Amino acid sequence: MLFTDQLQRNIQLATIPKRIVSIVPSQTELLFDLGLDEVVIGITKFCIHPTEWFKTKTRIGGTKNVNIEKVVQLQPDLIIANKEENIKEDIEALEKIAPVWVSDITTLNEALMMIKSVGEITNTVDNATYIIDGIKNAFDDLKTLNVVENLPVSKSCCYLIWQNPYMTVGADTFINNMLQYCGLQNVFAHQVRYPVVDTEILQNAKPDVVLLSSEPFPFKQQHIQELQSILPAAKIILVDGEMFSWYGSRLLQSPKYFRELIDTI
Repeated sequence: MLFTDQLQRNIQLATIPKRIVSIVPSQTELLFDLGLDEVVIGITKFCIHPTEWFKTKTRIGGTKNVNIEKVVQLQPDLIIANKEENIKEDIEALEKIAPVWVSDITTLNEALMMIKSVGEITNTVDNATYIIDGIKNAFDDLKTLNVVENLPVSKSCCYLIWQNPYMTVGADTFINNMLQYCGLQNVFAHQVRYPVVDTEILQNAKPDVVLLSSEPFPFKQQHIQELQSILPAAKIILVDGEMFSWYGSRLLQSPKYFRELIDTI
């Protein structure tokens, strides 16, 4: 069976995968929701959802430092990775063990394409279609709400993912696309990837809203106070980073979370 991943690479499988290793947390959760409990045999230490898998599945290191030897011992017949979250050297090493299907996601549409493809490659098309339809409907409702009620489409926003140094998100990121669905204008949308910004850059950007993510850096209340002194006019809010950056089945929950967040802005 021949499949194509999101890097447009051909992946050849002899049969439907029976031993899968996932090295991407959001895609691990998707595999669970596709009903692949007995098929997934290895996950990373950051694959915290679902809880039962985090407690029982073999952990093969982190997303950027995969324990290759552990993966060899598991004898997978498919490994599911991501271009951004995993490093090229690990993917190349893993390809010597089993076929590696790599996602590349910066928009909601690309996330839906990933779910569809993973459903096809794992023979769980019906479950994947159900998840995709649920996500589409939820985001359609959110988009309609923004248009009809004219929610904060004029609000400028800075989304921070790291401290010391501060790091934010550019236009070519999945988080930026999620901000758009919230009706928020990313003040750093003119940049790409994850630019480093200092206090002067933040002050010059003059965001109306600053969102402090729970991951990868776990921002807390104390960080709101620190930033408020730098940006006294901004509304600074702690947010659940999973809702903005997990592009698997967690997207079923994101629109409801976004609606509640919008109400606080």
